[in-house]
Amino acid sequence: MSIAIAAAPGRQDLHTPAMRRRVIAGTTIGNALEFFDFTVFTFLMLVIGPLFFPAASSYGQLLLTTATFGVGFLMRPVGGMLIGSYADRHGRRAAMTLTLWLMGLGCALIAAAPTYAQMGVAGPVLMVLARLIQGFAAGGEVGASTTLLVEHAPPEKRGFYSSWQFGSQSLGVMLGALTVALLTAALSKEQMQAWGWRVPFVIGILTVPVGAYIRRNLEETLEPPPRAAAAQPGTGAGHQPLRRVFAEHKALVVKGILLAIGGMVCAQIIGFYMPAYANKELGLPATSTLFASVVLGAIGFLLAPFVGMLADRAGRKKVIFWSRAATVFALLPCFQWLVSAPSTGRLMTVIALLAVLLALQTAPVITMLPELFPKAVRTTGMSVVYGLGISVFGGFAQFFVTWLLHVTGNPMAPAWYLMVTVTLSTVVLFWIRDRTGHEIDTREA
Repeated sequence: MSIAIAAAPGRQDLHTPAMRRRVIAGTTIGNALEFFDFTVFTFLMLVIGPLFFPAASSYGQLLLTTATFGVGFLMRPVGGMLIGSYADRHGRRAAMTLTLWLMGLGCALIAAAPTYAQMGVAGPVLMVLARLIQGFAAGGEVGASTTLLVEHAPPEKRGFYSSWQFGSQSLGVMLGALTVALLTAALSKEQMQAWGWRVPFVIGILTVPVGAYIRRNLEETLEPPPRAAAAQPGTGAGHQPLRRVFAEHKALVVKGILLAIGGMVCAQIIGFYMPAYANKELGLPATSTLFASVVLGAIGFLLAPFVGMLADRAGRKKVIFWSRAATVFALLPCFQWLVSAPSTGRLMTVIALLAVLLALQTAPVITMLPELFPKAVRTTGMSVVYGLGISVFGGFAQFFVTWLLHVTGNPMAPAWYLMVTVTLSTVVLFWIRDRTGHEIDTREA
């Protein structure tokens, strides 16, 4: 749930320190609430699976539940294209208000969904529908919020400002994992299956008024047409940002997707799949594995702004390259050490190390993606890249890894999958211009 600010002619307070602090605070709070809504599902997969897919085997339940989680990502490109295009034509605030209510609707459908025992296949169908709605909303949200942060930042601080996008996502993950961990510790298995798993989604519904309040107290960055059309080329009622992105910036879209998938897959496997993996494959207690995700979210939230400042000083590409190289070399030893003698302490150590490397590579990537595109199509371009990249490589990463574990019987499968993906995603860096410290709105729109 990103927040937008005004850009009316003659306004002198749009880029003051006070206004920029409001942008960071409002965007962080809103994004954290929305990512809580979207990601809490994955921490409940082992509870939801038997309730909605009882006829399947234990492996089948996990596979079907990860697929249900993944279908939410199928709608991200659609949401990114439509909502991103709307934001580039009519402003950020209206688009982000829509994503807020859609995410709340998805939470309401999941919270009210009947289990298979209560209403047969209607329950799983409703669950899938809810995930599609949430995916559509999330696809439109990320591009607008990141663009907002980048456009309001001074050139020498864009990395710091946009790093709050990753920081807010990490905060949402931390809150989601913490909520589920506390419920798991406080309730019996029977209580969790009966009603406890619905509680986080009810909380998600209650966050909608919070986001609406934040949005009502901030202003819009873009003027409504036709005034904007007269002030800025390439905007207004006839402006078609989605068509322009695919007609004029196809190469940038491909580069952006390749650049982004490394961090996306790492985030999905390390942040969301590890609790189920450690519990299902390694036999660690569910509560311990959930608190490992709390640690990951906390590290990402705390480190993100410092990584952003580092990227502003050293350059985006250097930070991304060396952090990804370290990730590739660290994955196999980390997984081998954990698998050889599984324990809560080892899991926490591995998660903490990989969380640091994840923050180092992801925060600069989030900055580079909107920097690829001119202002008139920036939200659409960012949304298309993020949506297409995460829909397959990110959203179904858990599904692919679950399948690989079953087919190969090798507990190291997640590490190999991550190593290949991160390596391929890093190669494209050599064909992307690093715009650290440079103006991004001086080129032709």
